[in-house]
Amino acid sequence: MGDLLLGALALMLVFEGLLPFFSPRRWREVFLRATQMTDGQIRFIGLTCMLVGLVLLLLNG
Repeated sequence: MGDLLLGALALMLVFEGLLPFFSPRRWREVFLRATQMTDGQIRFIGLTCMLVGLVLLLLNG
């Protein structure tokens, strides 16, 4: 289980690093827009990401 969690974390970091590496200007624009969102909007995005991730885990396993 620990190896799987570590692998998932490593893959997440790779994906998170793609946009700032390949397009730093675009990443900065996205980040600035995110800072202008309300807490409720950010929470909704976080909840949506978690639910999509859980569904993908359930479909995969």
